[in-house]
Amino acid sequence: MNILIINGSPAGDDSITLQTLRYIRKFHPAHDWALLNVGKRIRSIEHDFAPARKALERAELLVFCYPVYTFLVPSQLHRFLEFVKAHGVQLAGKWATQLSTSKHFYDTTAHAFLRENCADLGLRYIRGLSADMEDLLHEKGRGEALGFFRHVLWSIEQGICEPEPPRAPDVALHGAAPLPAREKTRAGRISVVTDLTPDNERLAGMIARFTAASERACTVVNLHDFPFAGGCVGCFHCAADGTCIYRDGFDKLLREQIQGADATVYAFTIRDHSMGYRFKLYDDRQFCNGHRTVTMGKPEGYLVDGALRAEPNLRELIEARAQVGGNQLARIACSEGDVDREIDALARELDYAIDNDFRQPANFYGVGGMKIFRDLIYTMQGLMREDHRFYKRNGFYEDFPQRHAGRILGMYAVGAMMHNKKLSKKLGGNMTKGMLMPYQAVIDRAKPKQE
Repeated sequence: MNILIINGSPAGDDSITLQTLRYIRKFHPAHDWALLNVGKRIRSIEHDFAPARKALERAELLVFCYPVYTFLVPSQLHRFLEFVKAHGVQLAGKWATQLSTSKHFYDTTAHAFLRENCADLGLRYIRGLSADMEDLLHEKGRGEALGFFRHVLWSIEQGICEPEPPRAPDVALHGAAPLPAREKTRAGRISVVTDLTPDNERLAGMIARFTAASERACTVVNLHDFPFAGGCVGCFHCAADGTCIYRDGFDKLLREQIQGADATVYAFTIRDHSMGYRFKLYDDRQFCNGHRTVTMGKPEGYLVDGALRAEPNLRELIEARAQVGGNQLARIACSEGDVDREIDALARELDYAIDNDFRQPANFYGVGGMKIFRDLIYTMQGLMREDHRFYKRNGFYEDFPQRHAGRILGMYAVGAMMHNKKLSKKLGGNMTKGMLMPYQAVIDRAKPKQE
């Protein structure tokens, strides 16, 4: 079988993810393996797509291989998928799977994104492998890698693939009506980050409506006009001092025009089941912050041009971004509904969140995601020094379970009573009442302020 590894890592042959496929390949030498380093060579592919087309057309099985970058695949692989679609490469009926490495921080959204794009291309998709970065160094991880690929080959033999994800229905999209600008009576500034192109009139109208409806000054930052020198290459140059290896001014743009605002609104048109390549490039380059949630506490909102209701993975990604960053997601105004009402409501929601310092508590997306990075930063504190200082200063390490010795001992005491049949029978329903006592004490002490 002709197998093509599509390596989305900007590290190319030095990719940690690629090593797992090199290991698998040693156990399957009978197949004809080829490698396409799209992550490292995306610029040359942009200039000459012919070699990539030839490799794709020859392959019978495509194996997408990449490290997870900020919820999704690296921007370079995102860009490659755009080119495959734009050049009309006929891949329908071929097989595809994926292999990623990460610390399991939103590997789910990355895998769903790639699966959706495989469906767009007519590929028969087989569920992929999400591995820890260090899995290949352990016997269990090596066994899982080999088991994954055996299942891929068996699935092809049996003609079994994953069912296609639901397709987006045709829905009417609405442009925003013009609105006279309101007086900017509130202090502060909102940054509107977009990848607006000159021909995108509907998104331009949505941005214009929002900036007019807002009672705060708005700065529009157009990523389409920014001269990015390239995508994040995962070099960890920024780990020591927070500066990027590129000298294109992105650090300054990010910190002064975007992070310096009181709130952020992201405005985009749905492309390839995501915010589009330009936004992915922007997200990846924010690694110059390390893993520091530097805009924590600031609200954010979205202006979305497209059928968002048919994109569950994208909706999850939007909420997860806000949750992990510690941002209040004020609202998502979308062109598939009553767009004028939704945009005006977004402006009011942001004003309320800023004025009242309002932020809802984190849910599973935020708590789970933060704990994954908390453990990672604590382990790698010698390298990620700025991240470690940030996490320590903000008390992210305080919820380590081993720090709560009193609670652990208390649970041992409760467990001992519950396992004592005589004592448990005597307590009966009083156990629940006992558990409620500290909550009742809080209610009793509460003294509401007079309005």
